[in-house]
Amino acid sequence: MTINRRNFLGATAAMTGAAMLPRAVLAADTIKLGSIVDTSGIFDAYGKPMDMALRLAVNEINGAGGLLGRKIDVMAYDTQSDMALYSQYAQQLTRQDKVDVVHGGILSASREAIRQTMRKTKTLYFYNVQYEGGVCDRNIFCNGLTPAQQAEVLVPWAMKEAGGKKVYTLAADYNYGQITARWIEKYVRDAGGEVLSTDFFPLDVADFGATIAKIQTAAPDLVIAPLVGGAHLSFFRQWAASGMKDKIPLASTTLGVGNEHKVLTPEEGNGIMVAYSYSQDLDTPANTAFKERWSAAYGDPSALHELAISTYYGVHTWAKGVEMAGSVERDAVIAALETGVSYDGPAGKYTVDPKTHHATVDVHLMKFKDQKMDVVETLSQRPPIDTQAVCDLEANPDDNTQYEIQI
Repeated sequence: MTINRRNFLGATAAMTGAAMLPRAVLAADTIKLGSIVDTSGIFDAYGKPMDMALRLAVNEINGAGGLLGRKIDVMAYDTQSDMALYSQYAQQLTRQDKVDVVHGGILSASREAIRQTMRKTKTLYFYNVQYEGGVCDRNIFCNGLTPAQQAEVLVPWAMKEAGGKKVYTLAADYNYGQITARWIEKYVRDAGGEVLSTDFFPLDVADFGATIAKIQTAAPDLVIAPLVGGAHLSFFRQWAASGMKDKIPLASTTLGVGNEHKVLTPEEGNGIMVAYSYSQDLDTPANTAFKERWSAAYGDPSALHELAISTYYGVHTWAKGVEMAGSVERDAVIAALETGVSYDGPAGKYTVDPKTHHATVDVHLMKFKDQKMDVVETLSQRPPIDTQAVCDLEANPDDNTQYEIQI
């Protein structure tokens, strides 16, 4: 299959007699950063801003002189929301293009489709998306929120806001949704509550009429919905249209991560509770400055979302590791990052946890209001304690497991 998309950012600096140099010498003058993400298809609302954020970070680094005196070239492939293409392009990037690092993947299935290729080819890999936790692999760094950073604070807060202990859960029917639903059940129990039912939905399901009727019969105090993708967005519209939104409060671990709250009308979205590390509406100097840089590069910053920001952090975190190591060689960069590298940006500080290769981050409890995320409370520097419970790369550097954490 032909490559759908391949772009290169950054050019080798002009030099006297460059055209006469051997190709191998010219290649050594640039650092190759691979990107595999869905910039078309049903997940493009997530993937396009991730691609833009990655390129912005690279342009910032190149504009400041590059890394180790070398420019970064981006070698990007659009996986078109097709899981099969992740494996194909992972092979292309690592075996033919021979990149120095790869950033990519959105769904957990896409991460697992390429993670072993990265490990076997000894290509450093950054997964910059919130997920279900438990990946323990020294070759990967995970910047996204895990359930202990997000759901553990969202669930009891939402239950308190709802004023009741009975919860109904709707979840996407794949790894993330299934495991997150189990975490939600644990956190509901920890808060003294009960999950009345958990329903799972394939990603292409868009009719929730029968489910809404079931929820009405069950009469919970709160609905929590880790649903994913454009089809699942239909639930929130149908929920509001049924008149239930103002009767039973909603919370979600996923809604808004791809700016879905901007697609919902205020009548459909107002009051829904979420918890993320980033919102466009964070009123901080760092976020204001970042949005100005984004606007200078792309215009309107309305495309910005959680996954884009995590990707931006991923690139800059990797770059700091390269600078500290004085090399792009995988083991040297990993060792540098394992010193606990931090990067300060629009969402505050992200710090590498050496034990798990996940990030310690700030988390904001928020409610949707008029297509914005209003911050209710900020919880500073939450570590990935769920993954820490099962993963210790300092003690077991050869581990290569995604643990199903016992809940």
